[in-house]
Amino acid sequence: CKDRLVSRSLQATAVAVHATPDPHPCPGPAAEMVLSQRQRDELNRAIADYLRSNGYEEAYSVFKKEAELDMNEELDKKYAGLLEKKWTSVIRLQKKVMELESKLNEAKEEITLGGPVALKRDPKEWIPRPPERYALSGHRSPVTRVIFHPVFSVIVSASEDATIKVWDYETGDFERTLKGHTDSVQDISFDQTGKLLASCSADMTIKLWDFQGFECIRTMHGHDHNVSSVAIMPNGDHIISASRDKTIKMWEVATGYCVKTFTGHREWVRMVRPNQDGTLIASSSNDQTVRVWVVATKECKAELREHEHVVECISWAPESAHPTILEATGTESKKSGKPGPFLLSGSRDKTIKMWDVSIGMCLMTLVGHDNWVRGVLVHPGGKFIVSCADDKTIRIWDYKNKRCMKTLSAHEHFVTSLDFHKSAPYVVTGSVDQTVKPPGTIPRPLQLPPAILDALVHHGPHPLSSDSMTCPFM
Repeated sequence: CKDRLVSRSLQATAVAVHATPDPHPCPGPAAEMVLSQRQRDELNRAIADYLRSNGYEEAYSVFKKEAELDMNEELDKKYAGLLEKKWTSVIRLQKKVMELESKLNEAKEEITLGGPVALKRDPKEWIPRPPERYALSGHRSPVTRVIFHPVFSVIVSASEDATIKVWDYETGDFERTLKGHTDSVQDISFDQTGKLLASCSADMTIKLWDFQGFECIRTMHGHDHNVSSVAIMPNGDHIISASRDKTIKMWEVATGYCVKTFTGHREWVRMVRPNQDGTLIASSSNDQTVRVWVVATKECKAELREHEHVVECISWAPESAHPTILEATGTESKKSGKPGPFLLSGSRDKTIKMWDVSIGMCLMTLVGHDNWVRGVLVHPGGKFIVSCADDKTIRIWDYKNKRCMKTLSAHEHFVTSLDFHKSAPYVVTGSVDQTVKPPGTIPRPLQLPPAILDALVHHGPHPLSSDSMTCPFM
């Protein structure tokens, strides 16, 4: 009868749930799974409770008789819902086992690639590897920007909680909070010495901080709306800022005076960044364009149009990347022999574009992110592009072959910002989940215990010395 079949099926299934397979089965026919008498008794009572509580009365009576069960009220309470609990536990554990197996396989692959071979690997080949060394918590609102100090082992983060926080990335320790803004801090930038830090905010101000004394030494007013981006020029004498008021302004560091205003964008200017020698600045906007400006004349040198949504972020390609870019795009050097300059842009249209500014042409489009692209950088070695997005991932792109070579799950929420250390193989990210994550390098794999070795994954070795493999954090 149907109820009898139900009880038999349940018993067979439950045996599978209860039984533990031999991790080293003998060759030949599948080894039979064996339960102890106590396990059988618990299993039978759990099945009986399931049959009765779900209305299989006939099957319950038959099963109770065949299993010779003596059910009473006290036992009924003990085994109530036990079968369902065990079943859901098994499903949850199976899922966890699959996740751990996946991570273990990835770790083994990374260790294979990052072991003795990594010790000899060219620094240009280093790419981020999971997991992160720390998740730095302290902000009370989404993190908007994270950057490395150019000299010290320090990370600085800005947040919508109106604060700037300083962290030691070698120890993971929080060092201090810089307070002064009254609304969301949107962007931060160091000068090349690391002695000055500029910040901008939705409170419509730009602040200049003495990073040695951690004091605000100047506040600049002049924008009429949210100031969304700031950068200290390479010469250290000027600061540039971009705003929702559609303008870009240049400020004198010594006096705090606005000395130039660049106009042309038709909507909110999201980001502004100077090139390496400070002769050009690039800006991105809600008007779906990227503009390149000549600093000396305020002339718009190029208006780059191909994105189909807001352009969130931009980044200049360093000269170290020019040979790879030329090889990847088939672009010939100009008669002067100096290629570029080249610019990257990331957009809410989920794409990353590479531009040759000299001719105003898009050289390639990288597609792969599943949500808004919030940050994009060229790897210091010049061979890869690293990006972050609202799909919660970091992606590493082999742009020579126009493919995404690695995707890292970085945060539990949108990844809003990333920065790449200029001389060490570290990347730091910030997120709407209010955390800052700097992943770590991988120590000498062969000197680690097997259990740790199986669990460890991350970056290549420290570039300064193959004899000092530390595990900082990023």
